[in-house]
Amino acid sequence: MLAPIVAACKAAPAVTALLGDNPIRLYPHGDAPQSVAKPYAVWQVVSGSPINYINGRPDTDRYGLQIDVYADTATAADAVVTAMRKAIGRYAYITGFGVDTRDTETKNYRKGFDVSWLVSA
Repeated sequence: MLAPIVAACKAAPAVTALLGDNPIRLYPHGDAPQSVAKPYAVWQVVSGSPINYINGRPDTDRYGLQIDVYADTATAADAVVTAMRKAIGRYAYITGFGVDTRDTETKNYRKGFDVSWLVSA
């Protein structure tokens, strides 16, 4: 099983107000469709491991996720990150803050954060 990031974000009205809900503009593997409406977010697994025990099989997996938000304005990117942090923070640990920049070619604003999510195996 994977970290249920999409379900957590779809269940949060503050996130769906910004990213839509049918479909939600939250894409796996760090890859969004060409010319997708902004703002949107991408996520990818950057690390992971089972929680091992000396005596028995693992019953929990830990996923390290990287989440990046792209928007036309810094304010829009901040709003999506804030909404997603609140939604995801109910189920997982926010472990760091990543990129906060503007792409020189596309002029998109990009803001990101990292998550550690424990999932029953």
